[in-house]
Amino acid sequence: MTLHWLLRARRWAQNPPGAARVRLVPGVVALCLVLVEWLVGLPDALGVTSGARGTIQP
Repeated sequence: MTLHWLLRARRWAQNPPGAARVRLVPGVVALCLVLVEWLVGLPDALGVTSGARGTIQP
């Protein structure tokens, strides 16, 4: 970590962002994830299967 980043972190710790910006960042990340999922879709490996592994069949 360079001195520049340490000074930025110090300035950010002394003057943290407001509550609106803190809520904005996770909101934008969630929106991007939803948009990517809608455009591309989930891979088959992440999909729901009909049977659970490890269950005992009668």
